This record gives sequence, structure tokens and C-alpha cells, in this order.
Amino acid sequence: MLYHYLASDKNGKVSEGDLDADSLNGVLQHLVGQDLRPISVKPIQEKRRVRFLGSGIKIADKVFLAKYLALMLRVGTDLLAAIDILILDFENPAMKNLLLEVRDNLVRGRPFYEVFGRYPNTFSLVFVNLIKSAEASGNLQQTFEDLSVSLAEEAELRSQIRSALIYPIILIVFAVSIFTFISTFALPKIAAVFEDSNVEPPFFSQLVFGVGLFVNDHVILFLGSLIGITAFLIVFFKYTLAGKRVADRLFSNLPFIRKIYRDLAVQRFASTLSSLMKAGLPIVQAIDITADTVGYQALRISLLRISREGLAKGLTIGEAFRRETAFPRVVTNLVAISEKAGHLEEVLRTLSSFYAVNLKSLIKSLVSFLEPVLLVVMGVMVAMIALSVIVPIYQLATNF
Repeated sequence: MLYHYLASDKNGKVSEGDLDADSLNGVLQHLVGQDLRPISVKPIQEKRRVRFLGSGIKIADKVFLAKYLALMLRVGTDLLAAIDILILDFENPAMKNLLLEVRDNLVRGRPFYEVFGRYPNTFSLVFVNLIKSAEASGNLQQTFEDLSVSLAEEAELRSQIRSALIYPIILIVFAVSIFTFISTFALPKIAAVFEDSNVEPPFFSQLVFGVGLFVNDHVILFLGSLIGITAFLIVFFKYTLAGKRVADRLFSNLPFIRKIYRDLAVQRFASTLSSLMKAGLPIVQAIDITADTVGYQALRISLLRISREGLAKGLTIGEAFRRETAFPRVVTNLVAISEKAGHLEEVLRTLSSFYAVNLKSLIKSLVSFLEPVLLVVMGVMVAMIALSVIVPIYQLATNF
């Protein structure tokens, strides 16, 4: 367990630090052996782990960790010394707490990958297995270099997707804000004018006024329900198995989105499988792990069939892939050809890069399509409200 101590020397100078020991008595004996008088000794292992669980680690932190460890191992620094330097350098408390756990494991002679495996929501099965395999083969440096590249590519792809979603979200929020403003301030006053003048507006105008007056009378309920539904949908689709299945079916059938969704899964498949093969994992285990990372149910089922009904029964990789229709034909053909040539890992890496570039182009096209569509929707909404007001006003002016 890790302890935090506060102690003073013979001259009264106070020092503090962290010390790994089996018990409190072990810490006290160590301090006495260093001619230090203990002032305070507290266990911090459990406290740090709780803090780590409560805060997230960003993908940029993981990229930096992989790059730094690869560099330190390349110049000959041992793993424990590299971790000690990182503990001092990292300002992110979550990463610092994680590294303290890693250091604790290394001091105790436990596997390096073990700590990452404790946090499956932060470190994927691929990340853990790559480190596990590299630790067993003694190839941690190259694995960390590969991880830093793949994580950087993943971060860039995520950034592209987020950037594509920002503009539509802003437009939707703006549209809801305009509707709420008009319903709360404009429509009630206009409706009151018609009530006082005893002029009956057209049915469409009555419908718009009715909706506006209802929203005005229940504006807090309306906004609260909108926020609540949005939060529920985010939690449902992101954190529940049923929500992920619904999202998978939805994205798999929407025009144009379907292509992006499938290509993103194929890119993940190619990138993940090539990394696992390079790390030396058995092909069946590598495909099983890859199946859990693609995120597209049709590809996941195909990969599980390939490993359990194809490779397990003696088929070659190319034969097993050619039996599946979920993958694009060009992918299955390249896998079969590259297997015979003995370059499957390199071809998969090339496929990953190709699909990553293609995805950027598809996302740009999607944004170019969504922008005018959303603007037209907003324009139609505002035009409908304007017409519902202008027509009865013209009718009222005619009567006068």
C-alpha cells in the first residue's frame, strides 16, 4: 500500500513524500532507518484510486503517455525511472494517480499492464492487450510508439466528427431559442389583440397561437422537459446496451450516415487488427478483441463468425473473410491476397489510413449537406410563424 508521510530530521527540517510498504509499521521502520522522526503517516492508495475513478483521462493524455514512454525507453531509461519522472511532470491529477498505481505495481513486481486493465472505461481492451503482449515479448518501446500513432489518429478522427456536429447543434439550439422567445414574448401579445378586437384569425394562425400560448404558460415545463429528454437520450444511447443497439440500427439504415458509420467501423477494424497482429497476439484472439471495438453490430457478428466458425474450423483468413458479406468486397479481397503474400499486417495498416482519409471527405460532405438543410428548416419555421401573424393582421386591418 502507498503511504504519505510527514517527518522531521535532527535539525528540525520537515520533509514529506510517498512510500510503498506492506504496513504502517514498515513505513515507521524505514523512516527511523533514515534518521527521521515521523510526524504523520497516512495511507493514500484507496483515496487516490477513488479520485482517479471520479475524473476522466483524455485521449491527449494517453497520447502523451505513450509518446513519452516510447522516448524514454528508446534512450535507455528503465520503466520505473520513466514513471517516476512522469509522476512529477503530469499536472493532471487523474494521470498522476494512475501513474502512482503503476509505480506501486512495478515496485511489487506485478505486471505493468495490470493497472490499465482495472479501468476498462478509460483504457480499451486493445490498449491493455497490446501492453500485455509487449511486456511479455520485451517490445514495449515499439508498442508505445505504435500506440501513440494510433491514438493520435483516433483523436484526430474524433475531433473531425465533433467539429461536424458543432454547427448543426448550434443551429438547433438557435432554432429552439427563437421559438421559445417568440412563444413567450410575441405570440401572447398578438393573440391578445385579436381577442380584444373580436376578429377570428384563420385556423392555421389559431393553431400557431395555441401552441405559442401553451408554451408561454408552461415555459419552465417546456424547457425542463427538453433538457430532460436530451439528457435521457444521451445517457440511453451512450451508456446502455439497449440504447447502443437502437443507435446501431438507426445509423445502419440512415441514408449517407450509413456509409460513414460502416466506413468508421472498417477503419477501426483495420487499425486494431493490424496493431494486435504486430504485437504478436494469436490471430483468433486478435479478431475476437477487434470484434469488441468496431462498434458496428453487423461487422462485430461477422468477425466473431470468422474467428469461431471459420478459423477455429481450419479455414484460412482469406476464406473466412470471403464468406462474410458485411465487409466491403475490396476489403475481403485484399485480406485474402495479402494473407497469401504474407503482408496482411501492412495491408491492414494501409486500409486503415485509406479509410481515415475517406472518412474526412465524407464528414466534410455531410456538413456541407446539413448546413443548408438546417438553414432551410429554420427559415420554414420562422416563415410559418410570420405568416400565421401577418395574415390575421392583414385581415384585421382590412376590417378596420
